[in-house]
Amino acid sequence: MKPAILIRRTHATVVTVIAALLLSVAAVPARAQEQPAQGVQWSQLNPQQQGILKKFQGQWGQLPPERQAALARGSQRWLGMTPEQRGQAQDRFARWQALPPEQRQQIRERYRQFQRLPPDEQARVRDNYQRFRKMSPEQREGLRNRWRQMTPEQRKNARQRARERSKPPTR
Repeated sequence: MKPAILIRRTHATVVTVIAALLLSVAAVPARAQEQPAQGVQWSQLNPQQQGILKKFQGQWGQLPPERQAALARGSQRWLGMTPEQRGQAQDRFARWQALPPEQRQQIRERYRQFQRLPPDEQARVRDNYQRFRKMSPEQREGLRNRWRQMTPEQRKNARQRARERSKPPTR
C-alpha cells in the first residue's frame, strides 16, 4: 500500500475518534502551545447544555477547568448537529468504546502526532485521505495489501516519494 494511503487511513480513524470524543464529551487535552482553558461555571451553560451534561452536574465544580471547557465545547457542538449527524456521532462513539484500550491509546498518539505536523503537511494528509475515501473498497484493499508486502526501507522510500509528489512546485 502506498504511504499516502496509510496516512489517509490513519487520518480517517483519528478524525472519527476525535469527533466521537468531542461529541461524547470526552475531552481531548489541549495542545501544549495553547493557553490553559478557563473553567466554566455550571450557571454559564445554557439549559440545553446543562441537559446534555446533567450527569456531570454533581461533580462539575471538582472537574479541572480544561475538562469543563472541553465538555462545554462538546455540548455546544452536539447542539449544532442535525439528528442524522448525532446518530452518526453516536455510532462512531460506540465503535470507539468497543476498541481495546491499547488501540485507543495508539489512536490518541497518532492524533497528537498529526497535531504536531505543520499546517501544510496536515492539509496534505487530509487531501490524501479524501482521495483514499473516493476509491472503491477493492482499490483500498489492494493498496493496503501492497503496503503490507513492502519492506521497511521500501515504505520509507514510498513515503518520501509521496511527500515529493504532493509538494507544490517551487518558483
